Amino acid sequence: MKQEKELEYYEEIKDWDFSMFEIQSESLTKWDLYEVLRKLANKNSKILDLGTGGGEKVLKSFPECAEILGTDFSEGMIATANQNLKESGRKNITFRLMDNLEMDVPEEYFDIVVARNTVTDPKQIYRCLKPGGYLLIRGVDKYDCWSLKRIFGKGQSYSNEKPISIVDYENVLDAGFRDVELIPIHEREYFKNRVLFKEFLKKVPIIDDFSEMNDDNKDYYATDIDDEKLDEYIEENTYDGQIRLLRRYYGIVAKKA
Repeated sequence: MKQEKELEYYEEIKDWDFSMFEIQSESLTKWDLYEVLRKLANKNSKILDLGTGGGEKVLKSFPECAEILGTDFSEGMIATANQNLKESGRKNITFRLMDNLEMDVPEEYFDIVVARNTVTDPKQIYRCLKPGGYLLIRGVDKYDCWSLKRIFGKGQSYSNEKPISIVDYENVLDAGFRDVELIPIHEREYFKNRVLFKEFLKKVPIIDDFSEMNDDNKDYYATDIDDEKLDEYIEENTYDGQIRLLRRYYGIVAKKA
């Protein structure tokens, strides 16, 4: 049921992007997944991007190389990605439908696997990587937007005892990867006004009460927002006329032995 709800959510958002919210971002951590990717890749690299969405990051930020496959479990997202690919003119890139937990790719084929804000099975990823290949993960941690979640008393991973970053880290180690690094990532986001901020919260699952670790059947991609609690947060977190949101992500870099 959880995966079905996620699929409904991504089908709904397939035709919009974050630029509509006019967010100004400030990174407090000197770690960038795409810089790491470009350093590891070369002209002969074969790269798999899991949870590719509409393919925007692949088309704009991935390096030129021999082959890139972007996958997503939403047909709508893949349709958007293929349209974006057609407009981009980039070559050696393919997008197709695939469930990350039922991967149907060749064993020991890819040099690099990238997973951004998506569920993964590191054991399946390990099998599809060549010896010496790399796994790069960027995800949203439990303490993302923590002050906002505390005011609402709920949110993504709010009730998890163990942060998803630690769960992912341990799963990557258990899969057999070596040289595994876990990097905490801190960013600030600023919104121009209440309208944009509220619309943003309606679109993203930050204060919706669900967990990546629990197989529940809640309607966790909700659209109703408590205006009183929202105003409380805005009053406490407005700086120079802009609403600030403190983001907490994590990165993982791991190498197949």
